[in-house]
Amino acid sequence: MNYLGAYPQELQAQAQDLLQRNRAGEMLLRKYPQAHQLRTDNALYGYVMELKQEFLRSSEPLSKVAYDNKLHIIHQALGTHTTVSRVQGSRLKAKREIRVAAMFRELPLEFLRMISVHELAHMKQKEHDKAFYQLCCRMEPHYHQYEFDLRLYLAHADLHGKLAWPG
Repeated sequence: MNYLGAYPQELQAQAQDLLQRNRAGEMLLRKYPQAHQLRTDNALYGYVMELKQEFLRSSEPLSKVAYDNKLHIIHQALGTHTTVSRVQGSRLKAKREIRVAAMFRELPLEFLRMISVHELAHMKQKEHDKAFYQLCCRMEPHYHQYEFDLRLYLAHADLHGKLAWPG
C-alpha cells in the first residue's frame, strides 16, 4: 500500500479490499478499456507539446520529451522534468526535458495524460504545493482520479503482475 499511503484510511481500506480479492485489475480494465497508441518518443513529444501549447503557451520551450526505460527503477519516479544548462560561448543555454517512464507506453491515455500534465506543471511550479495541483487540475480536471487509479494499478502490479491493456 506504499503507493496509496497518502490517501485517507477509508479509501486505503477500500483499495486494500480490492487488491486482496484481486478485483482492482478487473475494475481498472473496465474503467480504462484500452491502451493509447503513442508508442514512440516522437509521438509522445507531439502529444506533450499539444498540451503545452494549449495550457502553457508562454512557458519556456521544451527541447526533449521521451520515454525512459530506466526511470522507474533508478529514480523511483514515473516522470522527471529537468533543466540542463550549458555554456555556449559567452551565453548560458538552458534546455528543458521531460522524461516519462517507459511503462506508460502500454497504459491507458488517461494515465499518460496525468503524468504529462504533472511534468508540464513543474515548468511553472517547482514544488508539489496547492498552486501546483491547481495547475494540474486546470490542465486535466480528472487529474486526482487518474493519479489515484494509476497508484491503484501500481499496487496491483506489485501484488498480481502487470495488466495487459488491448491497444
